[in-house]
Amino acid sequence: MQTQGIKKIVLAYSGGLDTSAIIPWLKENYGCEVVAFVANVGQDPADLAGVEEKALQSGASECHVVDLREEFISDYVYPVLQTGALYEGTYLLGTSMARPIIARAQVELALKVGADALCHGATGKGNDQVRFESTYTALAPQLKVVAPWREWDLRSREALLDYLKERNIPTTATLEKIYSRDENAWHISTEGGVLESPWNAPNKDCWVWTVDPQDAPDQPEEVSVTVEKGRIVAVNGEALSPFGCLDVLNALGAKHGVGRIDIVENRLVGMKSRGCYETPGGTIMVNALRAVEQLVLDRDSYKWREQLGLEMSYVVYDGRWFTPVRKSLQASSESLAETVNGEVVLQLYKGQVTAIRKKSQNSLYSEEFATFGEDEVYDHSHAGGFIRLYSLSSRIRALKEQK
Repeated sequence: MQTQGIKKIVLAYSGGLDTSAIIPWLKENYGCEVVAFVANVGQDPADLAGVEEKALQSGASECHVVDLREEFISDYVYPVLQTGALYEGTYLLGTSMARPIIARAQVELALKVGADALCHGATGKGNDQVRFESTYTALAPQLKVVAPWREWDLRSREALLDYLKERNIPTTATLEKIYSRDENAWHISTEGGVLESPWNAPNKDCWVWTVDPQDAPDQPEEVSVTVEKGRIVAVNGEALSPFGCLDVLNALGAKHGVGRIDIVENRLVGMKSRGCYETPGGTIMVNALRAVEQLVLDRDSYKWREQLGLEMSYVVYDGRWFTPVRKSLQASSESLAETVNGEVVLQLYKGQVTAIRKKSQNSLYSEEFATFGEDEVYDHSHAGGFIRLYSLSSRIRALKEQK
């Protein structure tokens, strides 16, 4: 533990058990002033109620709550959506996309208040420590980093509760907490508890936002989504901000049990973890964007967009947001998205999202060419020459083998 030169630390504070204990621990072990930083990225308002008072009661000298909701969706989620990024084919990167904007705003506050160091409550087992500290390094390498979970000897929930009790610091946390959850406007994740064994099916209480698809309405519901340059700009004909679009679609998707996944993923640090993720509005958005892309992107462009998405999923998951490679991937996807304009009608029904109607002024789909009926624009005899040339290398190889 290196405490020299640290007089003021800005802590990424949530109001939960871990960060409530971190404030007095920092003061005792570093002898420094602690400034609490709270990022509003769309979590439950109940989690933010009284958070400033709670931070001050824990020993913070100040508490700053910063509203990042609109910027989070517009400048972090939407660019990733344009690339089509899905980590390991299913995860819509809800936690991963939120960390760089939180860490960036934390750095900005630290520079503003003249802090010497930054602190987070991420454990030594997870991905978030990498995401936070990679951002710190990219934006303010001169600031020191303190990671209590890699330093202190408090190893259990019981130990943290006892630590706070000994210091008469109030907390609403209890031993009964079963799951570890992360929530923002884009998603909510649930880990731990029964989910630690992949042989256990998730309980009802593993899901927070969405209705069980079996209990969802028996009648499907349709929603219209308008897309401009690969960005959702309106829902059911009403123009809204990115956060506004997501808010409306979250409510619709949750009502119909849309956006649930139960996965075992590969963490950056090498271990596997299992989680239940709910991304109702985001799942609708993804389906809408893919539907428009199917109309307007040619085969090679679509293939390239898929490759961009695969690479972007690792860049975001691994915490490499503030890097040249992320900027390059984003610039390429923005170029492809120039023509991704259109309208999609999606049907929501018992956990499923289906694009049932789509149109675009940039559509490359031609009914004249695609029809199974009689047409006057396509000469079937031309296909023979195309196939002969397309398979020429196979023909040459076969002739050589025959000799």
